[in-house]
Order: sequence, then structure tokens, then C-alpha cells
Amino acid sequence: MGKVTVAVAVIGGATVCAAAALVVRHRMRMSNQCVKPDDILKELEEKCATPSSKLKQIADAMTVEMHAGLASEGGSKLKMLVSYVDNLPTGDEQGVYYALDLGGTNFRVLRVQLAGKSGIEFQEFAEVSIPPQLMVGTSEALFDYIAAELAKFVAGESEKFRLPPGRQRELGFTFSFPVLQLSIDSGTLIRWTKGFSIGEMVGKDVVAELTKAMERQGVDMRVSALVNDTVGTLAGGRYDNKDVFIAVILGTGSNAAYVERAQAIPKWHGPHPKSGEMVINMEWGNFRSSHLPLTEYDNTLDAESLNPGEQIFEKMISGMYLGEIVRRVLYRMANEAALFGDTVPPKLKTQFILRTPEMSAMHHDTSPDLKVVGNILQDVLEIPNTTLSTRKIVVEVCNVIATRGARLAAAGILGILKKTGRDTVKDNDIPKTVIAMDGGLYEHYKEYRHCVNNTLNELVGDELAKHIKLIHSEDGSGIGAALLAASHSQYI
Repeated sequence: MGKVTVAVAVIGGATVCAAAALVVRHRMRMSNQCVKPDDILKELEEKCATPSSKLKQIADAMTVEMHAGLASEGGSKLKMLVSYVDNLPTGDEQGVYYALDLGGTNFRVLRVQLAGKSGIEFQEFAEVSIPPQLMVGTSEALFDYIAAELAKFVAGESEKFRLPPGRQRELGFTFSFPVLQLSIDSGTLIRWTKGFSIGEMVGKDVVAELTKAMERQGVDMRVSALVNDTVGTLAGGRYDNKDVFIAVILGTGSNAAYVERAQAIPKWHGPHPKSGEMVINMEWGNFRSSHLPLTEYDNTLDAESLNPGEQIFEKMISGMYLGEIVRRVLYRMANEAALFGDTVPPKLKTQFILRTPEMSAMHHDTSPDLKVVGNILQDVLEIPNTTLSTRKIVVEVCNVIATRGARLAAAGILGILKKTGRDTVKDNDIPKTVIAMDGGLYEHYKEYRHCVNNTLNELVGDELAKHIKLIHSEDGSGIGAALLAASHSQYI
């Protein structure tokens, strides 16, 4: 009898709990009906606002952090890495040079023929996929595979590219993984990223490993320069235009490099280079300031990321994250304001399902019925039959997030201009500054690109804006590596 009583009590309790849960959900839905998507959109616009005054505060904070990062290792969230590149291409370089660009699951090998003032006379490249097992195998197997493909590429060169007897081929090596650089042609691996995991390689000199592999494969070639992709972009830009002093990559990730006076690097203890200059790899994605307009969406994205507390600036401005921030906003609108109807679309709960290319396509939709937006919501998020008013809200969310990212990127550039004294008129002289830009986000997201350009002009003013120019420097990391091999050639 006692057991029956207990069972009835348990069933009765469960029924009460279920009923209570239904009441709570009903009340939540009733209260949520008071919240409209427009209310959430207005709040988003306010929290993402980037008036000129705030952007100038962010630029000042960037300048302060640059000084701190140059003063001592670990003195700032900005690493301000010394690249050991003290000779940028002048445009006088001649000869045939090679480049190896290793930045992910594919790598490229390039061959360029430089003809002095006539520029790049000829270039060709091959792209190779890395088998997955080599990404987690041994360092010898990985570098042997790369060197073997390099040997095939060299073997295919025509007679006009053959070097005179006794002259060794020279290579620029773009290695887009965290490296502690020791000189222009050496650096030890700090850690792997992008799916690579070869533990024995950590702490080893990547140039030494590649050199040994080339020797095993019979490739007579010397690595003249080990470079970061942003530094390569700067070198490629400088080759085409002597006024290039800054390079910025706005792609999946984001970074910047610039030319600094050697005397302005307190943490540099070696002899000053003859040029008196040194290229600094800022690693600006890790910049953080109390002035950044962070929202709840940014904070949860960061907390749930693989590197919480790191790369905050990058998470607000780069292509890997913009689409995900939009998804998080739309999810809240669906959950709290029934943007897409009574139920939250299941796909909308999936992190990173909405990529920045789709965000860009929706942002750029100019059709009267926003057909592109409707198709992407249907195809990517499986949300059918959306109304025009719903689609307009989606476009506005894209606009708010893209505008904030682009304006913050422009503020970062202003910070570099301030640090180098290129933001003011001196002795009635305004230095001409060209900024080499690269990355798929800047290249393909037209609204974002225009916003970066327009915001920088707004921040520096009309007079200075005439002397500051942003140019697209395509494929800087590859061509730039070959150019740095030339400017740091052993035969100069």
C-alpha cells in the first residue's frame, strides 16, 4: 500500500511540475510578445555605435599599447614582434626567386622573375593539398612531402630560369603559424594551429627542418627570408609603391605590420640595422581596450571560443566572426521576439552556420523583394517563407555588425598613423602614406571595404585624407616572400 501511495505521489508531483513548466513557458511567450525585433535592433545599434570621438579614443589606446609592446616583451596585449626585415624591396631587384607559402591545409610554391624597374616580368605557381595524415604525423614526413613537391616545381622550370653555375636558388618562406623569430632566416615553432598537430616539431627551427628536407630531396635552395603573411603583404606593396609603410590583412583573421624606426624599439638589443628601420608585426588581433563597443553577443562568442579572452579585436572585425555575431543576434530576435514565427528555427542554434560570405551577400542584396536574403535564409538556415519586413531586419543586422567592424579597423589604422607621426602636418609637410590591404573580407565585402576607407578619411580629415591612400595588394604573402628573398639575398 505504501508503495502505491509513493508512486501516486511521484506521478502527481511530476504532473504538477509539468504543468508549472507549461505555465512558465506560456508566461515567457506572453512577455516576449511585448518585445519586438525592432527593439532588439535599436538596442544593437546603440551598443555598436562608433562615433568619431569613440574611434579616436580607440586609436589613442592602440598607440599606447604599441609603445608598451615595443618597450618590453609581454608589456602589452600587442606582441609587436620584431620581424628582422630591415630591407624592404626597392624595385631594383633582379633575377629569379622562389616562395613557399604554408598557411593551412594547402601550400603554394611560386617562381617570380624580377626585372628591376620593369617590375615582375614573369610569375607562376602551383598549389598542393597536404594529406591529412601528414598534418598529425612526423615533422620529417611533412617537410619531405613539401620539399618533394618543391623539387617537382623546380624541375619544371624552363631554360630561361636556370641560374648561372655556382649560384644557389633562393626562397622566401611564408609560415603562417605562431613562430618565435630569431633572425631573418630562422624561427622556432611556438604551437601548431589550423588542424596541424606534430608535437615533436614544437620548439624546433622551421627553416632548419625545411632545409634538411630539401637536402634529402636534392633541392639546391637556400631560405633567405622567413616571413609572416602580413609582412609579406607590406613587402609586396612596397615593391609596387615606395610610399607603402603599413600593411593590413582583413580576411578570416586580421593583423597589421608597419615600418618602425629602429631607435623607437627599446626591447631591441642588437645592433641597429643600416637602414635604421625595422618592420614590426603587430599581431593586432589581440588588441583590447575598455573603449571597444563590446556587446553581449561578443562576450558570449568569446567565452565559448577556443581562446577565451584572446584576439578580442579580431573577433569584432574579421571574417571568421562577423557572420557568427549576426547569427547570435538573429537567434535572440527569434527566441525573444518571434522574428521567424512561433518556434526558433533549429538551424539557427548552430554555431558558425552563417558564414561571413552569406552575410555579405545578404548585405549587398538590392533586389526589391530582397530575394537573395530569402534564399540564404531558406538554404542555409532552413527558414522558409520569410516576409519582406523580416528580411529588411536581417539586412539591418548585417549592416550594423559590418559597419562596426569596418569602423574599428579604420580606428586601428589611425592608431598606427598616430604612432608613426603620419597623422599630422609637420613643417607644412604632409608625408604621403600608402597602406597595402589584403584579405578576402576587404577584397570581396564591398560595403565593408568602402566603410573602412570612408571612416579613415572621416577620422584624419579632408586635408590629410588627400595624402593617405589604401590600395588592394593581392597575394602579398606569396609574392612578398619572394621579394623579401630578393632583398635579403646572400648575393647582394
